[in-house]
Amino acid sequence: MEKKEWYLEYEIQKNRPGLLGDISSLLGMLSINIVTINGVDEGRRGLLILAKNYDQIVRLESILNTMDTIKVIKLREPKLRDRLAVRHGRYIQRDADDKKTFRFVRDELGLLVDFMAELYKKEGHKLIGIRGMPRVGKTESVVAASVCANKRWLFVSSTLLKQTIRNKLIEDEYNEDNLFIIDGIVSTRRANERHWQLVREIMRLPAVKVVEHPDIFVQNTEYTLEDFDYIIELRDNPEQEITYEIVEKNGMFSDSDFGGFDF
Repeated sequence: MEKKEWYLEYEIQKNRPGLLGDISSLLGMLSINIVTINGVDEGRRGLLILAKNYDQIVRLESILNTMDTIKVIKLREPKLRDRLAVRHGRYIQRDADDKKTFRFVRDELGLLVDFMAELYKKEGHKLIGIRGMPRVGKTESVVAASVCANKRWLFVSSTLLKQTIRNKLIEDEYNEDNLFIIDGIVSTRRANERHWQLVREIMRLPAVKVVEHPDIFVQNTEYTLEDFDYIIELRDNPEQEITYEIVEKNGMFSDSDFGGFDF
């Protein structure tokens, strides 16, 4: 029988030397292999483990629940957030009320890129929105994740290096394996109807689309935030507020408003 992966996360109640060794010995006695182990939060440790059958997991949970040195937090088939938490040593922050919104700060760019790359690898339509203030690293993260996922990226609208507003694609660009990047501000403030026809065509493709500034994007279009599968927020620090005061006040923007590079 092929072994199956499980995710175990526990909180340390009484920290003492040899605690991890005790857990490792218990897993060994139950013939459960450790794949990866890491701290995932203050006072918490996460493990990816391999078991031959479900009975091993039931026995493991039963024994762990008798230990007063730890408290089992999760013992389940691993989700994407679990795998990334063990890989990076920290959990992705998720909005308590809106489960499709995930929050990152600038020093978590590696985790963000890894997270987006995993989303890109999923087949079929995927609409991802990313919010953030100027020069926080949004576009660079989107492109870096494309490289990690071995995806070709196409700017439908952007100001990364120079202003881009595309009205058509060449034949081989209509590829489901491509990643399409749309800047919500550029598309809604500066584009013409031909551009929007292209955007609608791309939206119908069973491919991954990333929209920067999704809130601006949905203001003057038929799309809503409910159409997005994931919303990512990127800040310089946890307290930073994401606002669009320049755009809302002027109705337009200039490259100098946003540094002429990434926004």
